[in-house]
Amino acid sequence: MHALVADLVLPGGASMYVMSALETSRELIRHSYYRYEFATVAVTHSLFALEHVLAERLAISEPLHDLIERAADAGLITPALAAELDRGRLLREELVQGSKSSAALRPLRALDMVRAVFDAVSLLLHPPAAAGATAADGGGRPASGLARLWEDHLRALFPVGFRGVDVDGVDLVLLDSDVASLVHRELNGGLDDSGIACLWDRIADLDKIVPLVNEEYCASYFTRLRTMAHAVAARHIPAAT
Repeated sequence: MHALVADLVLPGGASMYVMSALETSRELIRHSYYRYEFATVAVTHSLFALEHVLAERLAISEPLHDLIERAADAGLITPALAAELDRGRLLREELVQGSKSSAALRPLRALDMVRAVFDAVSLLLHPPAAAGATAADGGGRPASGLARLWEDHLRALFPVGFRGVDVDGVDLVLLDSDVASLVHRELNGGLDDSGIACLWDRIADLDKIVPLVNEEYCASYFTRLRTMAHAVAARHIPAAT
């Protein structure tokens, strides 16, 4: 969990209120290892900082949806970033209405949504040059097969009834968390030697347990996880000469 939140760096020049809200959100994700619901709370808490910075930058007081829309229209944030921020806003409304619970998000999905808030606050406080806008959107990079698998995995729910279950000595929750962390690190800078070694250990666990899982959804969930792990590993196998 420490590695997952390592790149959530507090932006310089933010007020103490904003810094406190963002830091609390980051720590909630870190501690969601112990309390799953903290991940969802982290997203909703981060929106306090976002709303505050948007209202200051735009010099208006409006609902968060309108603030996000105005910031996107003014070119202060990218459309893709605005869409991700609005997903956080919608989640907050669903929690208020009771249509979602505090266990709505997996920690890794919450991490992406909180990262969007960190990115937006940084952009609003320190606007980039025009040439940097595409990079901030991520639009300049073609989506790889690994990235698509990762997006699919983030949307998938962990198999119901398999929390706390181990298969042939392998804890399924820990296996999911470890592999997801390694894939995330690969997509955000690449694995180091220790990460690659850990990846191969977890691939061995996946290769062992996938044939043993006899529930259809759980088997498909961990099969996709194994496919992602092998896709990462393939990037680190030297080409034949």
